[in-house]
Amino acid sequence: MEMGASVNGSNSSVRILVVDDEELVRDFLREALTRRSYHVDIAEDGKHAKNILKEETYDLILTDLKMPGVTGLDLLRFLKAHQPETQSIMMTAYGSIENAVEAMRLGAFDYVTKPFTSGEIELIIDKALEHKRLINENRYLRNELSDKYGFSSIIGQSKAMQEVFDLLKMVTPNHTTVLIEGESGTGKELVARAIHYNSPRKDKPFIKINCASLPEGLIESELFGHEKGAYTHAFARARGKFEQADGGTILFDEISEMASGLQAKLLRVLQEREFERIGGSETIQVDIRVIATTNRNLEEEVEKGRFRKDLYYRLNVINVHLPPLHRRREDIPLLAHHFLERYSKEYSKQVTSISEEAMSYLLRCDWPGNVRELANRIERSVVLCRNCAIEPCDLLMGNRSQSGAVEDIPQIPGTSLRDFEKWIIVKTLNSQKSNRTKTAKLLDISIRTLRNKIKEYRDNDGDEIN
Repeated sequence: MEMGASVNGSNSSVRILVVDDEELVRDFLREALTRRSYHVDIAEDGKHAKNILKEETYDLILTDLKMPGVTGLDLLRFLKAHQPETQSIMMTAYGSIENAVEAMRLGAFDYVTKPFTSGEIELIIDKALEHKRLINENRYLRNELSDKYGFSSIIGQSKAMQEVFDLLKMVTPNHTTVLIEGESGTGKELVARAIHYNSPRKDKPFIKINCASLPEGLIESELFGHEKGAYTHAFARARGKFEQADGGTILFDEISEMASGLQAKLLRVLQEREFERIGGSETIQVDIRVIATTNRNLEEEVEKGRFRKDLYYRLNVINVHLPPLHRRREDIPLLAHHFLERYSKEYSKQVTSISEEAMSYLLRCDWPGNVRELANRIERSVVLCRNCAIEPCDLLMGNRSQSGAVEDIPQIPGTSLRDFEKWIIVKTLNSQKSNRTKTAKLLDISIRTLRNKIKEYRDNDGDEIN
């Protein structure tokens, strides 16, 4: 066995094993590859190569097809069993093309016919290594997604959330349609992604459709795709969301916002799992799992004539209801510390705890914006916090004077929750020069909620709030 030395360079971490019984070929490849700074090892036949592979791992193997004893095909079978992630390229003479095709069936990335130039083999090697890089990257991203959207990412120990977890564990392994109901900010999309990335479809696409923002006039094209020339500016065939999601999961986010005309078309796809592109006659069949979310009560929407009853029954196979945060207050400390850890790391802040007074305030809030509102509040507090612990003044976004003191902050204890809420709204309104849109966005509440609160303060307290 001849061994090539490891060399320094940008490719020095890439390990390549060259296997060939012809010394001239071995020397040619060793020179060409070490010139590009690869780490190159040499084996003079298949038997020696197997002995090396029992002790070492490689990114790529270049192997001759016909060798005495252990052939190139034998070596590929060994690789498939013991080092399936290693890329391989078969080197063969012109008369052995059929065997080269067999090699690719056994997992070889490609084959090259002898004689070849250094430029030809280097091009194939670059493609093989890029292919390996993409495989590793996709595996890493899938693992990242599985971690990010695992059930552990859904925080909650309350009885209400344990019931949700129990249901999800039963639902996730199969392909049934799921309807997720809950107020805005309760984590409906997070649950939908957790269902997908913990299911047998996790390696297939997850396609999200925001029903409230589907472009008017292009809705059908967006969902079903179109053929070239189907309408003005349709210069090429386009695949719609259903085709893109084939084999995976499609999420209809806030499906209660979908136009009535489109509801009928969607119903047909859900029933038949087939459709035609706009301007086309070919029937396209898809294998998809459907998940829908809504912050409205769809049963009430059906009674009011705003949502199709047949579509509602088609979607409501499994119903997952996410409770609002104020109905699972025992989860607030868990969530608050989870977000504290996340944002402290994100903003490189040494904020490690939440004071008892601050936690008491968090537990007393109504949280109309639910978990999303709590996350936003903790994020702002981490950014504003000047110490290692979040205090009520950080949560309340108080204006600090030059001395560092917080001005006009209500006292804790001693102030009612309503007065705290009023103080926050008035302070935020003043900071935004009475701009209600910006104020509502900062407070993570709707314009309607803000308007009602201001009216309440005027009617009950006689306050003139702009």
